[in-house]
Amino acid sequence: MAFRRRTKSYPLFSQEFVIHNHADIGFCLVLCVLIGLMFEVTAKTAFLFILPQYNVSVPTADGETVHYHYGPKDLVTILFYIFMTIILHAVVQEYILDKISKRLHLSKVKHSKFNESGQLVVFHLSSVIWCFYVVVTEGYLTNPRSLWEDYPHVYLPFQVKFFYLCQLAYWLHALPELYFQKVRKEEIPRQLQYICLYLVHIAGAYLLNLSRLGLILLLLQYSTEFLFHMARLFYFADENNEKLFSAWAAVFGVTRLSILTLAVLAIGFGLARMENQAFDPEKGNFNTLLCRLCVLLLVCAAQAWLMWRFIHSQLRHWREYWNEQSSKRRVPAAPRLPARLIKRECGYHENGVVKAENGTSPRTKKLKSP
Repeated sequence: MAFRRRTKSYPLFSQEFVIHNHADIGFCLVLCVLIGLMFEVTAKTAFLFILPQYNVSVPTADGETVHYHYGPKDLVTILFYIFMTIILHAVVQEYILDKISKRLHLSKVKHSKFNESGQLVVFHLSSVIWCFYVVVTEGYLTNPRSLWEDYPHVYLPFQVKFFYLCQLAYWLHALPELYFQKVRKEEIPRQLQYICLYLVHIAGAYLLNLSRLGLILLLLQYSTEFLFHMARLFYFADENNEKLFSAWAAVFGVTRLSILTLAVLAIGFGLARMENQAFDPEKGNFNTLLCRLCVLLLVCAAQAWLMWRFIHSQLRHWREYWNEQSSKRRVPAAPRLPARLIKRECGYHENGVVKAENGTSPRTKKLKSP
C-alpha cells in the first residue's frame, strides 16, 4: 500500500512494484498536472484536467450565470480525478482501516470485507452530505416538479456537473482497485456487479440529461448503503451487535419502493406529458416513448434484482438461525453420576464419612488402658 515504509524492494515496473506503489505513481502524475498550472505554456492544458469544461453563460433575471454541458473533454477530467481517488483510497486504507483491523485480529475473509465496507462508508457518507447539499441549494427537494419540467436539462450548475464527474471517477477507479487490492477471486464477481450497476445508472442519468432525478435517487441509494456498511463494521467489531442490520432491513424495502415511485412519477408521468417529445441528440432531447420505456425497464429490473437478493439473503440467515436453535434444543443434558461408594471391612465411605452396613455410623472402639 502507498505511503508505507517497506523493507522489501521489487524490480522497477514489475507487477508487485506497481501493486505496492500504485498510489505513489498516481500522486506523481497529479503533482505533474499541478506543477503545470505554474507555467503559462502548460496552464491551459492543466486546467483541462482539473476544471469541468464546456462552460456557457446563460442569461437570467439577475444577470448571467455560468452553466456547463457534457462533452468528450470530460473524459480527461474524469481521468485526473481517478488518480485523485486512488490517492485518497490509499490514505484511508493506510491511516484508518489498517490500524483498526490490526486491533480486531480478523480472518482473511473478514479482513477483506472490513476493508471494502470501510472504504464504502467513507465514500457513501461524503456523497450523502454532498448530494444533500446540492439538492437543497438547487431547490430540487422543495419543488419536485423540477425533476421533469424544462426537460432536457442540458445546462448544469457547476456543483451538479462536478458531482457527477467525481462519482464516475470513483466507480471507475474501483475497477483497477480490484487488482491493486488483490481481491479474492470469489469476491470479484459480486463487486463487479454493483460497480457496473452504479456506472450504468450514473452515466445514464448524466448522458440522458436526467441529472436532477439521478441526484435524488443517488441520495436515497447512498443513504441505505451507508447504513448497511456501518452495520457490517459494527458486526466485525462485535459479532453480537446486529441491531443496525435490523434498521437497514427496514430501510431497504422503503428505499426500493421510493426509488420506483419517483422513477415512474418523473419518467412515466412527468416526461410523458411534456410537449417536446422528439428524439434530438444534438439538443440533448431523449424524451421519446422508447427511451422512457428503456430507462424505466432498467430501473425496475435493477430494483427487482436488489430486492430478490435481499429476500434470498434474509431467508438464508433465518434458516441458519433456526437450524442453530433447533440443534441446541436437541442436545441432551449430561446425566449426573451417583456418589461413588467405597466398601470397607466395617462399612463403606460416602462423601468422606464412614457408614455402617445399616446406614449408621460405626461406633469408635474404646482403647483399653494398660
